[in-house]
Amino acid sequence: MENSPNYLDPQTLASLEGLDLQARLVVEGYVAGMHPSPYHGFSVEFAEHREYVPGDDIRHVDWKVWCKTDKLYLKQYEEETNLLLYLLLDTSESMVYASGQNVSKLRYAQFVVAALAYMVIQQQDSVGLGLFDDSVRRYLRPASQPSHLKELFHVLEVTPAREKSNVGAVLHDLAERFKKRGVVAIFSDFFDDPARIMAGLKHFRHRRHEVIVFHVLDPAEIEFPFRETTLFRGLEGLPGILTEPHALRRAYLAELGAFLDELKTGCRMIDIDYVPLRTDQSLEGPLSSYLASREARAV
Repeated sequence: MENSPNYLDPQTLASLEGLDLQARLVVEGYVAGMHPSPYHGFSVEFAEHREYVPGDDIRHVDWKVWCKTDKLYLKQYEEETNLLLYLLLDTSESMVYASGQNVSKLRYAQFVVAALAYMVIQQQDSVGLGLFDDSVRRYLRPASQPSHLKELFHVLEVTPAREKSNVGAVLHDLAERFKKRGVVAIFSDFFDDPARIMAGLKHFRHRRHEVIVFHVLDPAEIEFPFRETTLFRGLEGLPGILTEPHALRRAYLAELGAFLDELKTGCRMIDIDYVPLRTDQSLEGPLSSYLASREARAV
């Protein structure tokens, strides 16, 4: 597709109608040259042995055990299912923030969620969707039919951002709901207590899910470029504040840096992929780089 990188720009995507079109353009724009299944083949895993009985398929005989014991045992595997990708999107009020000409954090995250859902369905694997703020607002169970993709896009489009976030509590809730192991991809600004967030992420790891944290932030939140006296409007129930930005910029950046370090270090310690996303950047860079690195690790 000529000029496909243009479709990866958030502003261009925002001008297009329908997440289905946006998802298709994003995926075809940069994934076409990659291995077609960067998420494929997650859940086949050895479970235990059982004794051979006449009629069993000898392809599953563990010949190493036979050499040691002179008895025939079969390798048993956990149920071989297609990939289950659980997409979890924060729709709390802070996600609607957007500076300058940038799309909101929520809209940017919707682009990525839609693209990954489209890609997984094209692989004939299953994808589910959870939307949350301080509790789970919508949940679509994983499925692999094309009709499921249309429903997923519709839910993304019509669910408004509202309420406060409580990321840690929601993660605990969903970790208990997901009975089958899969890949859990979480999209949020993660403006919550880091200790509670990490406890929720550990719950998923304890349940043996693979977890990916997509940390979505606006450039103004990262760089704090404000100079003039500014009224900062409160979100998620917080009051507005009129202040001189230059007086608090250094302290703000120090707090943000400590928060990011704590989250990234915590993810690394429990083997969780941490993927930063900025709403002023093309999706081509961070998303394609992550998928390429994931594919390379799987080889």
